Amino acid sequence: MSSACWKRFSGSASLNKRIAHMALSVEEKAQIVTDYQQAVGDTGSPEVQVALLTANINKLQGHFKANGKDHHSRRGLIRMVNQRRKLLDYLKGKDVSRYSALIGRLGLRR
Repeated sequence: MSSACWKRFSGSASLNKRIAHMALSVEEKAQIVTDYQQAVGDTGSPEVQVALLTANINKLQGHFKANGKDHHSRRGLIRMVNQRRKLLDYLKGKDVSRYSALIGRLGLRR
């Protein structure tokens, strides 16, 4: 690819807009963390991680309705789904009541 062509592609405003719409904003992340945290300042509990992954997954699913051939992002989606499944399995093994409450709040079918 020539350097002029690459500059045009890499500086594309539409590409940057599409990428920005796929990621969660700082405000969305902060709201999810405050909704699902177990204590003040908690950002790493399984509930928070699963809620953030679920929000990212839902946002990516909307992206795939418009961009069906985006297989590179689909790989990231599959990775997030597997990570969420592992976290849910961990939570189910540690505390079934927290697991079932989280599944109910997020509306997941497990």
